[in-house]
Amino acid sequence: MSDIFTPVTLGGIELQNRLVMAPMTRSRANADGTPSKLAAEYYAQRAAVGLIVTEGTQPSDDGQGYLTTPGIYTDAHVEGWRTVTDAVHNNGGRIFVQLMHAGRMSHPDNTPHHRQGVAPSAIAPGVPMFTSTGMQDIPTPRAMTTDEVRQTVADFRYAARRAVEAGADGVEVHGANGYLVQQFLAPSANIRSDEYGGSIENRSRFALEVARAIAEEIGADRTAIRLSPGITMWGIDEGTEGSALYRHLVGELDKLGLAYLHIMHSGVEERLVDIRKRWHRALIINRPGRPRDEIGADIATGLADLESYGQMALANPDFIDRLKVGAPMNEADRATYFGGTEKGFTDYPTLIDAATDKEAV
Repeated sequence: MSDIFTPVTLGGIELQNRLVMAPMTRSRANADGTPSKLAAEYYAQRAAVGLIVTEGTQPSDDGQGYLTTPGIYTDAHVEGWRTVTDAVHNNGGRIFVQLMHAGRMSHPDNTPHHRQGVAPSAIAPGVPMFTSTGMQDIPTPRAMTTDEVRQTVADFRYAARRAVEAGADGVEVHGANGYLVQQFLAPSANIRSDEYGGSIENRSRFALEVARAIAEEIGADRTAIRLSPGITMWGIDEGTEGSALYRHLVGELDKLGLAYLHIMHSGVEERLVDIRKRWHRALIINRPGRPRDEIGADIATGLADLESYGQMALANPDFIDRLKVGAPMNEADRATYFGGTEKGFTDYPTLIDAATDKEAV
Protein backbone atom coordinates (compact mmCIF):
# COMPACT_ATOMS: atom_id res chain seq x y z
CA MET A 1 0.00 0.00 0.00
CA SER A 2 1.10 3.56 -0.64
CA ASP A 3 1.71 5.85 2.32
CA ILE A 4 1.36 9.60 2.65
CA PHE A 5 4.96 10.29 1.61
CA THR A 6 4.84 8.26 -1.61
CA PRO A 7 4.99 10.38 -4.81
CA VAL A 8 1.93 10.31 -7.05
CA THR A 9 1.04 11.54 -10.52
CA LEU A 10 -2.02 13.77 -10.58
CA GLY A 11 -3.25 14.54 -14.07
CA GLY A 12 -0.06 15.51 -15.84
CA ILE A 13 2.02 16.53 -12.82
CA GLU A 14 4.18 14.63 -10.35
CA LEU A 15 3.54 15.36 -6.67
CA GLN A 16 6.19 14.77 -4.02
CA ASN A 17 3.69 13.32 -1.53
CA ARG A 18 -0.01 12.54 -1.11
CA LEU A 19 -0.96 15.35 1.24
CA VAL A 20 -2.97 18.31 0.00
CA MET A 21 -3.53 21.76 1.46
CA ALA A 22 -7.29 22.18 1.34
CA PRO A 23 -8.82 25.40 -0.02
CA MET A 24 -9.50 27.92 2.75
CA THR A 25 -11.00 31.39 2.45
CA ARG A 26 -8.67 33.93 4.08
CA SER A 27 -10.23 37.26 2.94
CA ARG A 28 -6.94 39.08 2.58
CA ALA A 29 -7.01 40.08 -1.09
CA ASN A 30 -6.74 43.69 -2.19
CA ALA A 31 -9.90 45.69 -2.85
CA ASP A 32 -9.68 44.98 -6.62
CA GLY A 33 -9.46 41.23 -6.07
CA THR A 34 -5.72 40.84 -6.66
CA PRO A 35 -3.90 38.63 -4.15
CA SER A 36 -2.02 40.63 -1.53
CA LYS A 37 1.78 40.54 -1.40
CA LEU A 38 1.53 38.34 1.68
CA ALA A 39 -0.35 35.66 -0.30
CA ALA A 40 2.80 34.65 -2.19
CA GLU A 41 4.66 34.16 1.09
CA TYR A 42 1.73 32.32 2.69
CA TYR A 43 1.43 29.74 -0.08
CA ALA A 44 5.18 29.41 -0.66
CA GLN A 45 5.66 28.60 3.04
CA ARG A 46 3.43 25.54 2.55
CA ALA A 47 4.88 24.32 -0.76
CA ALA A 48 6.17 21.08 0.79
CA VAL A 49 2.69 19.56 0.63
CA GLY A 50 2.07 17.53 -2.50
CA LEU A 51 -0.53 19.96 -3.80
CA ILE A 52 -1.83 23.35 -2.71
CA VAL A 53 -5.44 24.18 -3.57
CA THR A 54 -5.93 27.90 -3.19
CA GLU A 55 -8.69 29.79 -1.47
CA GLY A 56 -11.89 30.14 -3.46
CA THR A 57 -11.30 32.59 -6.33
CA GLN A 58 -14.23 34.19 -8.14
CA PRO A 59 -14.54 33.93 -11.93
CA SER A 60 -16.54 37.17 -12.25
CA ASP A 61 -17.92 40.14 -10.33
CA ASP A 62 -21.14 38.19 -9.77
CA GLY A 63 -19.15 35.30 -8.35
CA GLN A 64 -17.92 37.18 -5.28
CA GLY A 65 -19.66 36.50 -1.99
CA TYR A 66 -17.36 37.60 0.81
CA LEU A 67 -15.24 40.66 1.48
CA THR A 68 -11.73 40.82 0.00
CA THR A 69 -11.68 37.48 -1.76
CA PRO A 70 -9.49 37.18 -4.88
CA GLY A 71 -10.55 37.00 -8.51
CA ILE A 72 -8.94 35.56 -11.64
CA TYR A 73 -10.59 37.35 -14.55
CA THR A 74 -8.63 40.59 -15.08
CA ASP A 75 -5.07 41.29 -16.17
CA ALA A 76 -4.29 42.61 -12.69
CA HIS A 77 -5.58 39.38 -11.14
CA VAL A 78 -3.37 37.34 -13.45
CA GLU A 79 -0.28 39.35 -12.55
CA GLY A 80 -1.06 39.05 -8.87
CA TRP A 81 -1.55 35.30 -9.02
CA ARG A 82 1.64 34.91 -11.05
CA THR A 83 3.65 36.13 -8.05
CA VAL A 84 1.95 33.41 -5.99
CA THR A 85 2.47 30.56 -8.45
CA ASP A 86 6.09 31.59 -9.07
CA ALA A 87 6.78 31.59 -5.34
CA VAL A 88 5.24 28.14 -4.90
CA HIS A 89 7.07 26.68 -7.89
CA ASN A 90 10.37 28.19 -6.75
CA ASN A 91 9.90 26.28 -3.49
CA GLY A 92 9.24 23.03 -5.35
CA GLY A 93 5.47 22.98 -4.93
CA ARG A 94 2.41 22.53 -7.12
CA ILE A 95 -0.72 24.68 -7.03
CA PHE A 96 -4.28 24.53 -8.36
CA VAL A 97 -6.49 27.64 -8.22
CA GLN A 98 -9.96 26.89 -6.88
CA LEU A 99 -12.68 28.60 -8.92
CA MET A 100 -15.60 29.52 -6.67
CA HIS A 101 -18.84 31.27 -7.56
CA ALA A 102 -20.69 32.04 -4.32
CA GLY A 103 -24.12 32.29 -5.94
CA ARG A 104 -26.72 33.22 -3.34
CA MET A 105 -24.09 33.22 -0.55
CA SER A 106 -23.36 36.87 -1.28
CA HIS A 107 -24.19 40.38 -0.11
CA PRO A 108 -24.25 43.48 -2.36
CA ASP A 109 -21.98 45.31 0.09
CA ASN A 110 -19.25 42.73 -0.54
CA THR A 111 -19.13 42.85 -4.34
CA PRO A 112 -17.49 45.34 -6.72
CA HIS A 113 -20.76 46.19 -8.48
CA HIS A 114 -23.00 46.10 -5.36
CA ARG A 115 -25.71 44.17 -7.16
CA GLN A 116 -28.12 41.57 -5.85
CA GLY A 117 -26.66 38.06 -5.75
CA VAL A 118 -27.59 35.56 -8.45
CA ALA A 119 -28.60 31.93 -7.99
CA PRO A 120 -30.52 29.09 -9.64
CA SER A 121 -33.73 30.33 -7.99
CA ALA A 122 -34.87 33.31 -5.92
CA ILE A 123 -34.52 31.50 -2.60
CA ALA A 124 -32.54 33.08 0.24
CA PRO A 125 -30.25 30.83 2.31
CA GLY A 126 -31.74 32.18 5.53
CA VAL A 127 -28.45 33.07 7.21
CA PRO A 128 -26.50 36.28 7.90
CA MET A 129 -23.14 37.22 6.39
CA PHE A 130 -20.28 39.46 7.51
CA THR A 131 -20.01 42.76 5.62
CA SER A 132 -18.01 45.95 6.09
CA THR A 133 -20.76 47.22 8.40
CA GLY A 134 -21.07 43.99 10.40
CA MET A 135 -23.38 40.99 10.17
CA GLN A 136 -26.33 41.39 7.81
CA ASP A 137 -29.00 39.01 6.55
CA ILE A 138 -28.27 37.74 3.05
CA PRO A 139 -30.88 39.18 0.66
CA THR A 140 -32.98 36.97 -1.58
CA PRO A 141 -30.97 36.38 -4.77
CA ARG A 142 -32.17 36.99 -8.29
CA ALA A 143 -32.90 33.86 -10.31
CA MET A 144 -30.53 33.56 -13.27
CA THR A 145 -32.00 33.43 -16.75
CA THR A 146 -31.07 30.46 -18.90
CA ASP A 147 -28.75 32.68 -20.93
CA GLU A 148 -27.09 33.89 -17.72
CA VAL A 149 -26.48 30.31 -16.65
CA ARG A 150 -24.73 29.66 -19.95
CA GLN A 151 -22.73 32.88 -19.59
CA THR A 152 -21.62 31.75 -16.14
CA VAL A 153 -20.31 28.52 -17.66
CA ALA A 154 -18.35 30.71 -20.08
CA ASP A 155 -17.07 32.79 -17.14
CA PHE A 156 -15.68 29.64 -15.52
CA ARG A 157 -14.02 28.67 -18.79
CA TYR A 158 -12.41 32.09 -19.15
CA ALA A 159 -11.24 32.17 -15.52
CA ALA A 160 -9.61 28.75 -15.94
CA ARG A 161 -7.64 30.01 -18.93
CA ARG A 162 -6.54 33.07 -16.97
CA ALA A 163 -5.45 30.87 -14.04
CA VAL A 164 -3.21 28.83 -16.31
CA GLU A 165 -1.85 32.05 -17.82
CA ALA A 166 -1.02 33.05 -14.25
CA GLY A 167 1.09 29.91 -13.87
CA ALA A 168 -1.33 27.63 -12.04
CA ASP A 169 -0.82 23.90 -12.57
CA GLY A 170 -4.58 23.53 -12.89
CA VAL A 171 -7.94 24.55 -11.45
CA GLU A 172 -10.41 22.98 -9.07
CA VAL A 173 -14.11 23.81 -9.47
CA HIS A 174 -15.76 24.50 -6.12
CA GLY A 175 -18.85 22.34 -6.30
CA ALA A 176 -19.25 22.01 -2.54
CA ASN A 177 -20.15 23.84 0.68
CA GLY A 178 -23.41 25.37 -0.48
CA TYR A 179 -22.05 27.64 -3.22
CA LEU A 180 -23.41 28.07 -6.75
CA VAL A 181 -22.61 24.63 -8.19
CA GLN A 182 -24.15 22.85 -5.22
CA GLN A 183 -27.09 25.26 -5.26
CA PHE A 184 -27.95 23.88 -8.69
CA LEU A 185 -27.75 20.33 -7.30
CA ALA A 186 -30.05 20.92 -4.31
CA PRO A 187 -33.86 21.01 -4.68
CA SER A 188 -33.95 23.35 -1.67
CA ALA A 189 -32.12 25.99 -3.74
CA ASN A 190 -33.15 25.04 -7.28
CA ILE A 191 -36.80 25.04 -8.34
CA ARG A 192 -36.10 25.92 -11.99
CA SER A 193 -38.34 24.66 -14.80
CA ASP A 194 -35.77 24.87 -17.62
CA GLU A 195 -33.06 22.35 -18.51
CA TYR A 196 -31.13 23.21 -15.35
CA GLY A 197 -33.85 22.24 -12.87
CA GLY A 198 -36.17 19.42 -11.92
CA SER A 199 -34.68 16.01 -12.64
CA ILE A 200 -31.35 14.72 -11.33
CA GLU A 201 -29.95 14.98 -14.85
CA ASN A 202 -31.03 18.61 -15.16
CA ARG A 203 -29.80 19.66 -11.72
CA SER A 204 -26.42 18.07 -12.52
CA ARG A 205 -26.19 19.82 -15.88
CA PHE A 206 -24.54 23.04 -14.67
CA ALA A 207 -21.76 21.23 -12.79
CA LEU A 208 -21.08 19.00 -15.78
CA GLU A 209 -21.11 21.87 -18.27
CA VAL A 210 -18.65 23.86 -16.13
CA ALA A 211 -16.28 20.90 -15.78
CA ARG A 212 -16.52 20.05 -19.48
CA ALA A 213 -15.95 23.65 -20.60
CA ILE A 214 -12.85 23.99 -18.43
CA ALA A 215 -11.48 20.64 -19.58
CA GLU A 216 -11.92 21.74 -23.19
CA GLU A 217 -10.17 25.04 -22.46
CA ILE A 218 -7.13 23.95 -20.44
CA GLY A 219 -7.13 20.14 -20.67
CA ALA A 220 -8.86 17.53 -18.55
CA ASP A 221 -5.56 16.70 -16.83
CA ARG A 222 -5.53 20.25 -15.40
CA THR A 223 -9.19 20.23 -14.36
CA ALA A 224 -10.65 18.99 -11.08
CA ILE A 225 -13.79 19.41 -8.98
CA ARG A 226 -14.65 19.40 -5.28
CA LEU A 227 -17.97 18.05 -4.00
CA SER A 228 -19.57 17.68 -0.57
CA PRO A 229 -22.30 15.03 -0.90
CA GLY A 230 -25.02 15.24 1.70
CA ILE A 231 -23.78 18.37 3.41
CA THR A 232 -26.51 20.45 5.04
CA MET A 233 -25.48 24.03 5.55
CA TRP A 234 -26.86 27.43 4.61
CA GLY A 235 -30.20 25.98 3.57
CA ILE A 236 -28.77 23.26 1.32
CA ASP A 237 -30.76 20.03 1.28
CA GLU A 238 -30.19 17.56 -1.55
CA GLY A 239 -33.28 15.60 -0.57
CA THR A 240 -34.06 11.91 -0.62
CA GLU A 241 -32.48 11.51 -4.07
CA GLY A 242 -29.03 12.53 -2.81
CA SER A 243 -27.40 9.16 -3.33
CA ALA A 244 -28.85 8.79 -6.83
CA LEU A 245 -27.82 12.38 -7.63
CA TYR A 246 -24.17 11.71 -6.84
CA ARG A 247 -24.16 8.33 -8.56
CA HIS A 248 -25.21 10.13 -11.73
CA LEU A 249 -22.97 13.17 -11.26
CA VAL A 250 -19.81 11.26 -10.37
CA GLY A 251 -20.41 8.76 -13.15
CA GLU A 252 -20.71 11.55 -15.72
CA LEU A 253 -17.72 13.46 -14.34
CA ASP A 254 -15.67 10.26 -14.52
CA LYS A 255 -16.17 10.19 -18.30
CA LEU A 256 -14.41 13.56 -18.64
CA GLY A 257 -10.99 12.23 -17.55
CA LEU A 258 -10.38 14.95 -14.95
CA ALA A 259 -7.20 15.16 -12.88
CA TYR A 260 -8.97 14.38 -9.63
CA LEU A 261 -12.17 14.43 -7.62
CA HIS A 262 -11.97 16.11 -4.20
CA ILE A 263 -14.60 15.00 -1.69
CA MET A 264 -15.32 16.88 1.54
CA HIS A 265 -16.85 14.03 3.50
CA SER A 266 -18.87 14.29 6.66
CA GLY A 267 -21.81 12.14 5.73
CA VAL A 268 -22.70 8.50 5.15
CA GLU A 269 -19.67 6.25 4.72
CA GLU A 270 -21.44 3.97 2.26
CA ARG A 271 -21.90 6.92 -0.11
CA LEU A 272 -18.16 7.57 -0.07
CA VAL A 273 -17.44 3.91 -0.84
CA ASP A 274 -19.93 4.10 -3.70
CA ILE A 275 -18.17 7.18 -5.10
CA ARG A 276 -14.82 5.38 -4.94
CA LYS A 277 -16.28 2.58 -7.06
CA ARG A 278 -17.56 5.01 -9.68
CA TRP A 279 -14.49 7.23 -9.86
CA HIS A 280 -11.52 5.77 -11.76
CA ARG A 281 -8.89 8.47 -11.31
CA ALA A 282 -7.27 10.19 -8.35
CA LEU A 283 -9.58 10.72 -5.37
CA ILE A 284 -8.78 13.24 -2.64
CA ILE A 285 -10.70 12.91 0.61
CA ASN A 286 -11.09 15.65 3.18
CA ARG A 287 -12.59 14.70 6.53
CA PRO A 288 -13.15 17.87 8.58
CA GLY A 289 -11.75 17.49 12.08
CA ARG A 290 -9.78 14.35 11.30
CA PRO A 291 -7.37 13.78 14.22
CA ARG A 292 -3.65 13.62 13.63
CA ASP A 293 -3.40 9.94 14.47
CA GLU A 294 -5.72 9.12 11.56
CA ILE A 295 -3.70 10.96 8.90
CA GLY A 296 -3.05 8.51 6.08
CA ALA A 297 -5.80 6.08 7.08
CA ASP A 298 -7.85 6.48 3.89
CA ILE A 299 -4.73 6.17 1.74
CA ALA A 300 -3.65 3.04 3.62
CA THR A 301 -6.99 1.32 2.94
CA GLY A 302 -7.06 2.40 -0.71
CA LEU A 303 -10.20 4.48 -0.27
CA ALA A 304 -8.28 7.66 -1.16
CA ASP A 305 -5.25 8.39 -3.30
CA LEU A 306 -4.56 11.63 -1.43
CA GLU A 307 -5.86 13.34 1.70
CA SER A 308 -6.41 17.06 2.20
CA TYR A 309 -6.05 19.10 5.38
CA GLY A 310 -7.10 22.61 6.26
CA GLN A 311 -6.45 23.86 9.78
CA MET A 312 -3.25 21.86 10.29
CA ALA A 313 -1.80 23.16 7.02
CA LEU A 314 -2.93 26.68 7.86
CA ALA A 315 -1.27 26.69 11.28
CA ASN A 316 1.86 24.74 10.33
CA PRO A 317 3.92 26.01 7.39
CA ASP A 318 6.13 22.96 7.94
CA PHE A 319 3.20 20.52 8.18
CA ILE A 320 5.11 17.81 6.28
CA ASP A 321 8.29 18.12 8.38
CA ARG A 322 6.29 17.91 11.60
CA LEU A 323 4.56 14.75 10.40
CA LYS A 324 7.83 13.13 9.40
CA VAL A 325 9.47 13.64 12.81
CA GLY A 326 6.36 13.34 14.97
CA ALA A 327 6.62 16.92 16.22
CA PRO A 328 3.64 18.66 17.85
CA MET A 329 1.45 20.89 15.71
CA ASN A 330 0.65 24.56 16.20
CA GLU A 331 -3.00 25.23 16.98
CA ALA A 332 -4.87 27.37 14.46
CA ASP A 333 -5.98 30.79 15.72
CA ARG A 334 -9.64 31.09 14.74
CA ALA A 335 -9.67 34.82 15.49
CA THR A 336 -7.31 35.43 12.55
CA TYR A 337 -8.90 33.15 9.96
CA PHE A 338 -10.50 35.95 7.93
CA GLY A 339 -8.99 39.32 7.07
CA GLY A 340 -6.19 41.14 8.83
CA THR A 341 -2.44 41.27 8.34
CA GLU A 342 0.37 38.74 8.68
CA LYS A 343 -0.88 37.64 12.10
CA GLY A 344 -2.38 34.20 11.74
CA PHE A 345 -1.39 34.21 8.07
CA THR A 346 2.37 34.14 7.54
CA ASP A 347 3.66 34.30 11.14
CA TYR A 348 2.99 30.75 12.38
CA PRO A 349 6.30 29.39 13.74
CA THR A 350 8.18 26.45 12.21
CA LEU A 351 10.32 23.87 13.99
CA ILE A 352 13.38 25.84 12.86
CA ASP A 353 11.93 29.00 14.40
CA ALA A 354 11.35 27.19 17.67
CA ALA A 355 14.90 25.80 17.70
CA THR A 356 16.34 29.24 17.00
CA ASP A 357 14.31 30.78 19.82
CA LYS A 358 15.51 28.07 22.20
CA GLU A 359 19.16 28.64 21.26
CA ALA A 360 18.72 32.38 21.79
CA VAL A 361 17.55 31.73 25.34
